[in-house]
Amino acid sequence: MKKYKILLLTMSVVTMLVSCNEKLDLPTDGRITMDQVFSDYNRTRGYLNSCYGFTPKPYMDRASFTDEAQDADDITPGSRYIVWYGGNVTSLTYPGNSADGSPWGKLYEGIRKCNVFIENIKTATVYASEGEKNSWTAQAHTLRALYYLQLIKRYGGVPIFDKPLAIDHDFSQDKRATFAEVVTFILADCDKALSYPATREGLSWDVFDNQYGIMTRAVAYAIKSQAVTYAASPLWTDGTYTWQTATTITAEALGQCLANGYRLFDEKPAANIAQNPYALYFFTSSNDQRATDKETIYHAGDAMQVWRYAGMPTNPGMERTGPCPTQDLVDSYEMANGQAPVTGYSDANRTTPIINAASGYKETDPYTGRDPRFYASIYYNGAVRNLDQPAGKKVETFVGGAEEISDINRKHTRTGYYLRKFNNYRSGQNNDADGAIRLFRLAELYLNFAEAANQSVGPEAAVNVGTQSMSARQAVNVVRTRAGMPGFPAGLTKDAFDKKYRNERRVELAFEEHRFFDVRRWKILAETDRFVTGMRITRSGTNLVYRRFKFTNRNAFSDKYLMYPIDQQEVDKIIGLSGVDWQNPGWLD
Repeated sequence: MKKYKILLLTMSVVTMLVSCNEKLDLPTDGRITMDQVFSDYNRTRGYLNSCYGFTPKPYMDRASFTDEAQDADDITPGSRYIVWYGGNVTSLTYPGNSADGSPWGKLYEGIRKCNVFIENIKTATVYASEGEKNSWTAQAHTLRALYYLQLIKRYGGVPIFDKPLAIDHDFSQDKRATFAEVVTFILADCDKALSYPATREGLSWDVFDNQYGIMTRAVAYAIKSQAVTYAASPLWTDGTYTWQTATTITAEALGQCLANGYRLFDEKPAANIAQNPYALYFFTSSNDQRATDKETIYHAGDAMQVWRYAGMPTNPGMERTGPCPTQDLVDSYEMANGQAPVTGYSDANRTTPIINAASGYKETDPYTGRDPRFYASIYYNGAVRNLDQPAGKKVETFVGGAEEISDINRKHTRTGYYLRKFNNYRSGQNNDADGAIRLFRLAELYLNFAEAANQSVGPEAAVNVGTQSMSARQAVNVVRTRAGMPGFPAGLTKDAFDKKYRNERRVELAFEEHRFFDVRRWKILAETDRFVTGMRITRSGTNLVYRRFKFTNRNAFSDKYLMYPIDQQEVDKIIGLSGVDWQNPGWLD
């Protein structure tokens, strides 16, 4: 009889032991068998619960590894930002000098648990209805798909394991699947989960009491949408998944979510609560069984203390300023009339902007009349600090101001801006009321569909999205309407739409980890991440003088940074077993 301790063999590509989840794993000293686990209701539920929690939690710090932000700790000796910006990361040092370490082993541990559950629930003697077993199985398939998606967007193609590994598994015979092959596996897992009834006895649309964070049909559809969008993108496409295929799959995902009550968050807040619905959304709890928040599909991130870890020096108790929004990001926010304020730069350092005269943008008054999402996301010089005191304190990022720019202090902005998204202005030492990053939300599905539809049929062609038809332009305009912005104009060419779309995606999903992966899948990392800029403001009498400046070049834009390195210890073991080097290009340290 196989003992439970056999299950401690990790689902990774090497035979290494992993630590147990103290709360959910069962004793591993041989006193219990797998038959006993899956014959007991509470133990079976406990094992399913232990399949959750392996997705890397999104956090605002990833912005500092993109052109969205320059981290204030870039002046702290030995900080991961100094190492990253200098391009001094190796496969061995990557875990300590990157956005989320190296989640390879943790994700494969989650996959292993899902495999064990899926395999054993088939013959389980646990006293539970078939409907409940169906629900458990659907959750496990969705989780496994989620973990593989998180793997491939970081590492590219990875080994596929769909069953628990035997104690004598021959790892020397394993191989890395292609990106497309893993996407095919992900889609099959999601379709298997979706084949169960859309009820509590299958994979439901609803979130029931005490089941916040559980897998739902919307999560499965969101996984499919993101997976095929990535698979059709320049970095990963091999012809298996075309933009037409991506359009079909993500149109179904969007249509299904819309048909089952998902909507963009549009609650208009009082002026002393938040600036607009977009601002309110990001510090509103999604744990309401979709009563108010009908946009969030899966909320994986923990609540962030923006006021403490991305705060201003005038926030009592703040520890660091963290990710400081760049001038490059600020320039991407359009004017409220839908016109781009800056159409380019006349110098290589991006310090001399080419102003769009039709936009109404003024270099002497750069923060007036911008996209409402700008005010929800960025603390800028002159921003109202406390919304319940509109005539009160204003943020002062000018040299000599209370929140002045500094290149020697980690508690002051490095760029001339502070992060506002996710921040409830009332948050502080006695009131942690800041928000968290959603892993999937409906706005992403609209944008995924718009991208795929434009690439496959152009911006104006109607595509069936559930019971309605929608064009790429119409999908983007739904997102912009919620933001309070005019829609994209009709008549854009495919290329013009794509350029404007990419900017829209950058703005709508700012600081939500998408930018890091988007510039890679689009293969524009060398264009976006060579350097970033900031804004230094000085006072001349009663006037303010605005001067853009360029930071020192970064060196984390070469092709090797398109993917994470696989853990070098894993690579070395596979070389020892099979002689095959699995390391990603450029990381052969």
